[in-house]
Amino acid sequence: MPKEPILRLTGINKRFPGVYALKDISFAVYPGEVHALMGENGAGKSTLIKIISGALNADSGEYYLNEKKTEITGPKDAIEKKISVIYQELNLAKDLSVAENIFLGNLPTKSFGRIDYALLYEKASKILLEFGLNIDPKVTVKHLAVAQQQLVEIAKSIAKDPKIIIMDEPTSALSHNEIEALFGIIRMLKDRGTAIVYVSHKLDEVFAISQKVTVLRDGEFVGTCFINEIDEKKLISMMVGRPLSGTYTKEKSSIGDIIMEVENLSTDYVHDVSFSVKAGEIVGFSGLMGSGRTELCRAIFGLDRRKNGRISICGNELAKNSPEEAVRIGLGLVPENRKDDGIFPQLSVRANMTLVSLRVFSRMGRINPEKEYTSTEKIIESIKIKTPSQKQRIINLSGGNQQKVILARWLIESNRKVLIVDEPTRGIDIGAKAEIYAILNHLAFNGMSIIIMSSEMPEILSIADRIYVMKAGAINGYFNAYEVTQEDLLIAAT
Repeated sequence: MPKEPILRLTGINKRFPGVYALKDISFAVYPGEVHALMGENGAGKSTLIKIISGALNADSGEYYLNEKKTEITGPKDAIEKKISVIYQELNLAKDLSVAENIFLGNLPTKSFGRIDYALLYEKASKILLEFGLNIDPKVTVKHLAVAQQQLVEIAKSIAKDPKIIIMDEPTSALSHNEIEALFGIIRMLKDRGTAIVYVSHKLDEVFAISQKVTVLRDGEFVGTCFINEIDEKKLISMMVGRPLSGTYTKEKSSIGDIIMEVENLSTDYVHDVSFSVKAGEIVGFSGLMGSGRTELCRAIFGLDRRKNGRISICGNELAKNSPEEAVRIGLGLVPENRKDDGIFPQLSVRANMTLVSLRVFSRMGRINPEKEYTSTEKIIESIKIKTPSQKQRIINLSGGNQQKVILARWLIESNRKVLIVDEPTRGIDIGAKAEIYAILNHLAFNGMSIIIMSSEMPEILSIADRIYVMKAGAINGYFNAYEVTQEDLLIAAT
C-alpha cells in the first residue's frame, strides 16, 4: 500500500439546525484501495460523501489531496480534481442516449459546435466494452431497466478518469451476476491505482471487495479496521452499538385459502405467467436483471397493457389496465424505484401516507383533518416510522423510513388483500431491513397475501414461503423456500 493517502480529512464537523451531522471525523483513503464506509441510516455517511465531493462545506476541519491542504469549492471543482461520485439515487438525463449521458458536459464536437455522434458512440462503446457492460450506447436511457441505468451511471463516472471514486450503494438494483461484473470493474480500477470509497449496507459485499472499513454512528467516528481483522458480528456491533443478527428468520404463519390467482398473464414484457397466492402467504419472485420481475408487478397492477390473461382477487376479476380498479378491490404496490415512483418528495409524511385513501377521511369532498391525523399517527407508532412530525417532508427521512411510509400507504384501509413489494429493502441499512421484514411478516401473520420481488437471494430465502424464478419474462422455476438453496435459484435464473 502507498505510504501517503490520496485523500485525507481531519477533524471534520458539520452541524445542521439542532443536530450534529458529523462530529470530529477523520478519514483517509489510499491509491489502489477499496475502503468501505459503513453505518446505519443517519450515521453521517451521506453528509461525509457530500463534503468530499463538494456538495456541502464542512463547518470546520481540514481537507488534503495527496497530502496537500486544499478546498473543494463545489461539485465541479471536485470533478476537476478527479473526484467522482456514483450516488444511489441515479442522476441521469433519461431522455438522452446512453452515450450522451456518459459524456454529458464533455460531448465531442465537429465544426460549428455540432456534436460528433460517430465519435461519441465510438468512445462510449470503447468504455462499455472495456468494462464488460453489455449496453447499446445509442439506446435512450429511459428505456433501460433500473439496473442497467445503474451501470450507465458507473460508466459515466469512469469516463471522467477519476483518481477517487465514491460508490454509494452501487449494487442496490443489481442481481448476482451484475454485482460480480461490478466487482470485476472495481478490481480493474483498483489495479490502476484508483481509490474507491465503497458505501454499502451489504456485509457480504464489504467483506468480498474491501481492504478497509470505517464505521460511523450518530455522526461520530467509531473506528477504522482492516477487513481481514474483523468479522460480521463485530462490524454489526460497531454499526449499531449492540449485537444484531445479520439475517432474519421468518415466523411461519397459518396459510389459508387462495386469495389471488394469475392465469396466463402476458404483456409486451411478460409471457404466459400463472401463479397463485394464499392468505397469510409470502410468495417470492427471484431472477437476474431483465428477468421480468418488475414488469410482472406492473402487469398485475395494470400499469402495463395486458395482452392476455386473467387476474382475480377473492373471486373478483380485475379489469385490464386499471390501477384504480386494482386498488379498489384490495391490491397495493410498493415500487422498485422509491425516488421516482414511490414518494412525492416535497409532500409531507402524512400526505404521502394518505394519498390513496383520502376517501376514508372525506365527506362531501371535504377532508376531516383530525381523522386523517389520528389514523396516520396510529400507523406511524405501530410500524415505528422515525419522523419529527407528520408534517415533515418525506425527502428528509432516511431510506428505511421512506420505505415504511410507502408500506403504510397501503395499511390505512382495511380492505387490503394483496400487497406487492418490489425490492423491499433496496438501499436500506441492516437494522431497518429487519424492521421491514418484521412488518411484512406481521401482515402475513394477520392474513394478508404478500408478493416479494427481489434481486437478493438471501432476502428471498429468508422471508418467502414459496419462490418463483423468472427468466426472460417467464417463470422458469418453482420452489418451496424451506427446501431450496441459492445455487438452485441461480441455476433456474440462468
